[in-house]
Amino acid sequence: MGSYVLVWDLETVPDLPCVARVNGLAEGDNDGARAALGDKFPKLPFHQIACIGALVAERINGFWNVRSLGAPHIGDRSEPELLQSFVDRIETFKPQMVTFNGSSFDLPVLRYRAMINRVSAPGLECRRYWYRYSDDCLDLCDALACFSPGAKIGLHELCRVLGFPGKPDGMNGGEVDRYVQEGRIAEVAAYCETDVVNTYRVWLVYELFRGTLSRPEFDASETNLLEFIRERVSAKPHLEALLSGSPPHPRTFDGSEPGLPRATWPLEQPRAEVL
Repeated sequence: MGSYVLVWDLETVPDLPCVARVNGLAEGDNDGARAALGDKFPKLPFHQIACIGALVAERINGFWNVRSLGAPHIGDRSEPELLQSFVDRIETFKPQMVTFNGSSFDLPVLRYRAMINRVSAPGLECRRYWYRYSDDCLDLCDALACFSPGAKIGLHELCRVLGFPGKPDGMNGGEVDRYVQEGRIAEVAAYCETDVVNTYRVWLVYELFRGTLSRPEFDASETNLLEFIRERVSAKPHLEALLSGSPPHPRTFDGSEPGLPRATWPLEQPRAEVL
């Protein structure tokens, strides 16, 4: 089997029945559960998975080839089905996993939700995915900050620094619950896919920096990704904005920097690509 990387991201909503159980509320008392949560960020077990975005790439002839990109969601499958499909894919490929802030959120949420839903996931034990300082499940946010909370930077800011368009305007992770309640889960999935692509591009630059990719291999990996996106833009219009932008150029003599195009959140609801 070849060498695989799995770049992934979760979008979540509050698990109100779970909150109600913990707080001794009546089953179905969603208002009481929301009141119990208040404005605080919910504890990790209370994050029901609404969507799992994932990009799978395989290294062939030195460079990375994107094999799939998708964001299955609870509009099409139950949370246990989402989890089982995802962990089964990990067991099949045994990939290096890459996240952005995953060690603090995505990875522990994945384990909590698998346990709550009684999902068996032996594939998550096939590599050192739970060891914070291993590359088996690399958290770019953590690694680039040298594991120092004060040195962390957000994904959108980092993408802009590196010359990529970054996250689309019009939505952020804090609005996922509202979007799901409004029946706009397809837009959540589209947003999740853009996060995954952005994380993958940052990872490619990181691999170039570390010397695990040569410059020709990095360029070929970037070209492959952009070609993959172009071939799917008609079905996934939200990805078109990610084709804009270029690596930053040196400052001009007057100290200014060339502007980067801003990604705009589309109104279209893209067709999901099944992983």
